Amino acid sequence: MSTTSAYQRPVPTMEGMTAEFYDFCARGELRFQQCGNCGTWRHVPRLMCADCGSWEWEWARSSGRGRLFTWTVVHRPMHPAFAEQLPYAPAMIELEEGVRMISWVIDCPPEELVRGMPVAVVFERVDDSLTLPKFRRA
Repeated sequence: MSTTSAYQRPVPTMEGMTAEFYDFCARGELRFQQCGNCGTWRHVPRLMCADCGSWEWEWARSSGRGRLFTWTVVHRPMHPAFAEQLPYAPAMIELEEGVRMISWVIDCPPEELVRGMPVAVVFERVDDSLTLPKFRRA
């Protein structure tokens, strides 16, 4: 992660497949890799399918719908740039396609989070170079 963004919080290093993922987010599309051989969806992006070993894949559009799989409530930030958000709850979202990703459930205090809660993706443009996928209660 780098901090070159005007966002003032750690941001992903925008290169390779990571840059491609966030380019889709900037267009308002949540896309994950899908194996061209067995159809398995995957995240984080990588060249080869862990299920069948195929090197064939495409960026396939996700429905953006999922459920809250798990979360943790942070009371002491690991990075000072997040101190003003305390307490906050990084969350693992399980999308309908089966992939899981770490994000945030926004507009929902940590004490209202419930395992299995339906969520839907929203996109937060934080600056000209970065749009983050986050989630809201659905």
